[in-house]
Amino acid sequence: MSGHNKWSTIKRKKGALDAKRSKIFSRIIKEITVAVKEGGPDPDGNPRLRLAISNAKGASMPKENITRAINKGSDKDAANYTEITYEGYAPNGVAIYLECTTDNQQRTISNIRSYFNKFGGSLGTNGSLTFLFDRKGVFNIPKGSINLDEFEMEVIDAGAEDIQVEDDMITVTTAMEDFGAMMKKLEELGIEPENAELQRLPKNTVKVDNEAAKKVLRLIDLFEDDDDITNVFHNLELTDELMEEME
Repeated sequence: MSGHNKWSTIKRKKGALDAKRSKIFSRIIKEITVAVKEGGPDPDGNPRLRLAISNAKGASMPKENITRAINKGSDKDAANYTEITYEGYAPNGVAIYLECTTDNQQRTISNIRSYFNKFGGSLGTNGSLTFLFDRKGVFNIPKGSINLDEFEMEVIDAGAEDIQVEDDMITVTTAMEDFGAMMKKLEELGIEPENAELQRLPKNTVKVDNEAAKKVLRLIDLFEDDDDITNVFHNLELTDELMEEME
């Protein structure tokens, strides 16, 4: 179907290759903390917390870490986080969209500006690059013993726009508005996704030569290593040749 799913699949592959376990856990713990502060510690009455716990389990986070994160969010003295986004351009016109969760906005924007400057990019004004991305629900589901024909019929009814199957993983994409309906459908089917989240998928990608692409990816790695930055989206075209070189 649409091209963004190829991008999504490649991104998932790259993520699997590059993912740092501690960074993933840190991001999930922060998400659980924010969810608890926003809606309380009971996952049955807090959909955001329920989703965060589901993603924690999908990332194989130990149960005690999840419990500790919930307790941390319930602590009135715990840090208050602000969710904020930043946008800018990497070299060669590659758009970067950053989602941040921070307890110190001045530190976060200062770091982000320095990263862009270091690599010859530029931080833009909020909202200036929003039009380059579509916000979509993306669900990564282990294939296991799922009957694909029956599964497709069920998830299409729940708003699936695209279904990709690769190796042992099913990726379902929905409109942002259908994210909750898809979560509910998967719960009804007794299927627990490995990961479910809203992502910003590029409407079009920018192709540059491999050396330039590697420079952009080094900048992206820098963003991903910053604890205040929870998600990094971009419209760099990740070609098969580039991915082979990275492997």
